Amino acid sequence: MALHTLTIQQVELYKLSIPLIEPFITSLGQDDNAENVLVKIITREGITGFGECSPYMPINGESIDTCFAVGQYFAKLLKGKNALAIEECIIAMDKLIYANTSIKSAFDIALYDIASQHAGVPLYKFLGGTNNKTIITDYTVSIGESQKMAADAIKIKAQGYPAIKIKLGNNGELDIVRIKAIREAVGNEIPLRIDANQGWGVDEAIKTLQALGQYDIQHCEEPIARWNFMQLPKVKKESPIPIMADECCGDDHDAERLIQLNACDYFNIKLGKSGGIFKALKMVRMAEQSNIHLQVGAMLESRLAMTAFAHFSLCSPMIVHYDFDTALMFSEDPVTGGIIYEKNGVVKVPEVAGLGATVDDSWLNKMEKVII
Repeated sequence: MALHTLTIQQVELYKLSIPLIEPFITSLGQDDNAENVLVKIITREGITGFGECSPYMPINGESIDTCFAVGQYFAKLLKGKNALAIEECIIAMDKLIYANTSIKSAFDIALYDIASQHAGVPLYKFLGGTNNKTIITDYTVSIGESQKMAADAIKIKAQGYPAIKIKLGNNGELDIVRIKAIREAVGNEIPLRIDANQGWGVDEAIKTLQALGQYDIQHCEEPIARWNFMQLPKVKKESPIPIMADECCGDDHDAERLIQLNACDYFNIKLGKSGGIFKALKMVRMAEQSNIHLQVGAMLESRLAMTAFAHFSLCSPMIVHYDFDTALMFSEDPVTGGIIYEKNGVVKVPEVAGLGATVDDSWLNKMEKVII
C-alpha cells in the first residue's frame, strides 16, 4: 500500500522555561527551572503535531539554546518532506548532525503525533500497544542531607506513591547513611529505588551496593561512569541489587552493546537519549528478545512529552517501571489535554487520536519563538 503524504509546511520552535516548585538535585548538579524546547509541526493538509524535549547538559550535551539552534537546521531540512515518512525524516536528521538526541526526540514525537492523528488512533495504538496495564509513577527524593531526604521520603509515602526513587552518588559511605535513614523513616513495606547518576567509582559502587543489600532496594540506576561501561558486568556480578543502565544506554546501538556484555538487569529508556520513539522501539524489541525488563524515564519534561512517554510505555509488557514525576515538580502547567495524574501515582493516558496533548496559543505567545 502506498504511503500517504502529509507535507510539512511550517515548523515552530519555542523556548519553554518554567520554575520548579523546589530545586531538583542529583549528583550531576541542581536544577531550579525546566528549560525545554517545544516543536510544533504544521502540515499542508491541516494536521499539527507537538513535540518537546528537556535537554540536560551533563547527560546529552545539549541546552535550551543548542536545541533551539539545531532545531532550526531540522526545520529547514524537513520542510516540504512527508511527515508520515518518519524513518526517512529520522535518517535525514542523523545524516545532518551527529548526536543532539534531545532535540531530535522533540521532532520525532511531533511526527508520531501527526502520524497517529492521521491514522485516527491514540499514539499507543499506533505503536502497536494496548492500554491494558496500570502506569504508576514513582516519586524522587533529591540528594542532600540524610534527615532532609528522610523527611521528603515520608511525605512521598504519605501521598500514596507505590515506590520512592532516591538520588545518590556523591559519596558511597554517606549514601549508606542516607538509605539507612530513609528506610528507618518509611518502614519496610514501600519499595526503594536508587539512582547514583554515575557518581561512584567501580570499587566504591560494589562496596556501597553490597552494604545497601539489606535495605530491600528494587534496583540501582547507573552506578558508575557511563564511559566505564566495560566494568558494569563486574558491578552487576558483585551487586546484590539489580543494575539498571541509564546514561550508558542511549540508543539501540548502546542497548545491543550492553546485551552482548551481559552488563545489566534493566534498561532505562528515555526518548531524550534515544533520539525519540523510532529508535526506542528498536530498544524495546531487543529487550524483549533478551528478556530484559525496562523502565521508561524522563528528564524535566512537561506533561506534553510525558504524555508521549506514557503512550510509549504501553507498547510492551517488558516495560514495568515508570519514572514520570518531574512534570509534577513544575510551578505552572502549560499543557492542554495530555496524561492525568491520579491518586497514588496512577497515570491515565488520553484516549483520543494522536498524542492528545497540546500547548495553547496563550502560552505559546509568551515564549521566545522562531517560525520556519
